[in-house]
Amino acid sequence: MLDDAKIIKQRDRLGALDVAARLHKQISREIPVVNEEHDQRELRQIVVAGMGGSALAADAAKVLLRDSLPIPFEVVKDYDLPAYAGEHTLVIASSHSGNTEETLSCLRQAIKRGCQIAAIATGGEVERIAKQHQIAVAHLPNDTQPRMGMLYNLRGLFTLLYTFGLLSSGWLKQLDDAEPWLARESSLWAKDVPTERNYAKQLALIAVGKTPVFYAGSLMAPVAYKWKISWNENSKNAAFWNYLPEFSHNEFLGWTSHPVEKPFAVFDLISELEHPRTLKRFSLTDRMLSGKRPKSTVVPISGKTALEQMLWASILADFASIYVAILNNVDPTQVNLIEKFKKLLTNKPVSR
Repeated sequence: MLDDAKIIKQRDRLGALDVAARLHKQISREIPVVNEEHDQRELRQIVVAGMGGSALAADAAKVLLRDSLPIPFEVVKDYDLPAYAGEHTLVIASSHSGNTEETLSCLRQAIKRGCQIAAIATGGEVERIAKQHQIAVAHLPNDTQPRMGMLYNLRGLFTLLYTFGLLSSGWLKQLDDAEPWLARESSLWAKDVPTERNYAKQLALIAVGKTPVFYAGSLMAPVAYKWKISWNENSKNAAFWNYLPEFSHNEFLGWTSHPVEKPFAVFDLISELEHPRTLKRFSLTDRMLSGKRPKSTVVPISGKTALEQMLWASILADFASIYVAILNNVDPTQVNLIEKFKKLLTNKPVSR
């Protein structure tokens, strides 16, 4: 089925696979920053406020930059900023649409508290407020959905951190340098590459009809979360994720009390850059849970650096989950139920 061009065209009417084939271009596209001038105040914390796909890049950056940033970095996926956020906190409001109510709540709090503020958006209320208050905005192209705009968002986030003197330009160069390699890798997962040579299609066939559970080490934990989101929104499929070593202290036992015939597909997203003890935990887990859970499918993550690996695995997640959507006979692009949910919420707006 995945090699039938007619079926792909029928079920992927809006061209989600074509979007996936262009994702590599996002990381090298310059993101303009409006109102980039700021008062050079001392910054002691970074808080990124965002939801869903608009927070994915921040999750990745928190891990990638943990040895580079001179100050703490927190990601808030809620209506409220932490109590410490004040004039020495850089608050970045990240909303693809610019209309995410949780993010707008945090943005308004940041203004009231006198925080240093920036934003990432394609437009909407976030950009309107930013213009009104002369807030720096990384303006994203509005040519994809949030979950498939993660790499735009990452570029925008790195650009803002560079603008505020918290990140060297070397990180932006790493994104530029990775693009040609990612283009070559992505071409191997394109819709016209047959299943026998297409890793994304092979993973989709393993996952279809099952509830996938994605595991990674702490370095690639944002990747496991990305795979979960891609399956939810592209495939319209329930999915779960966790990371090691935390898994070893609780969820490990959750696999032991029921028959092995569980309706799950387990995927271990393995980076050789993980802590050696974490890698040992993966192999030991697989051995000790043999016969108690479905055998895991190991996905070796390619790339020389943690950044390259996150980019590679994020694009693969979109390809594989779109192929699952085609197998599920669902539209990978539309998220109508989420949009309906948001509209119903607007009947009782949250104000702070």
